[in-house]
Amino acid sequence: MYYFAYGTNLNKKQMAENFPKSQPKFIATLYNYRLIFTGWSRQWHGGTVTLKHSNGDKVRGAVYEMPDTEWGRLDKFEDCPGNYERLKVVLNDEDGEPVEAFTYIKKRQMQMDESKPSTEYLKIIQQGYKDWRLI
Repeated sequence: MYYFAYGTNLNKKQMAENFPKSQPKFIATLYNYRLIFTGWSRQWHGGTVTLKHSNGDKVRGAVYEMPDTEWGRLDKFEDCPGNYERLKVVLNDEDGEPVEAFTYIKKRQMQMDESKPSTEYLKIIQQGYKDWRLI
């Protein structure tokens, strides 16, 4: 199954360390969503990233192939079903072809204000964007 990463898991080093059986596959785009930072993380000392439905916007990210045996570990890493839930989405690959994947979205985001991420947290995400040549 495919996993769509848009946050810290874009970072190839982090994924290789935490999920060595995952395989980086390709860049993809999720339409009608945007990235937001919400809540407060004690671990990161700032807001954490999630997706918010937003017509006309798009989120660029990366797809990993995840063996069935890794999904439980990924759920735990993503605090699912605690603060995040797994969501099936349809992405477009680099050729514009539709691809189904799972990603994670924060629960109760409508009840939370947007908040600033910590510099450390943002650097990990930015490195992931560099890893995939998205910036």
